[in-house]
Amino acid sequence: MKIGELSAASATPVETIRYYEREGLLPAPARTEGGFRVYDAAQLERLQFIRHCRGLDMSLTEVRTLLRVKDDPGAECGDVNALLDAHIGHVSQRIRELRALERQLKDLRQRCGTGQAASQCGILAGLSQAAAQEPPPRSSGHLRSVHQKS
Repeated sequence: MKIGELSAASATPVETIRYYEREGLLPAPARTEGGFRVYDAAQLERLQFIRHCRGLDMSLTEVRTLLRVKDDPGAECGDVNALLDAHIGHVSQRIRELRALERQLKDLRQRCGTGQAASQCGILAGLSQAAAQEPPPRSSGHLRSVHQKS
């Protein structure tokens, strides 16, 4: 199948497929005489595996580690267990961060009713006060933003 067909079959943008190839997550595909990439079922399965791992918010480094073990059927899966345990820890930390963020937003929301003039808005005043007092909170950086779609 050509890259467009692989893209459709895996619900993965073409640029993402090319990126995974450059990163070494997907092996370079065979090419036709005209230079078109040609993929097979094994590459589709590998891409689906990568996409599923990314859907679980695993980093490319984590995916790379999983693929290395997956590509070596005789390898022990201790590294996989350790990786997943660490990832669970990252997810737990992010959940704590998101709960704290939710509390902050709810507290901020309580500062203002509807229909007030912007100059009287408690939310805007609270945001301005917080911005002047402290830098914005930072996440652990392990997980992608909850607003990002990649």
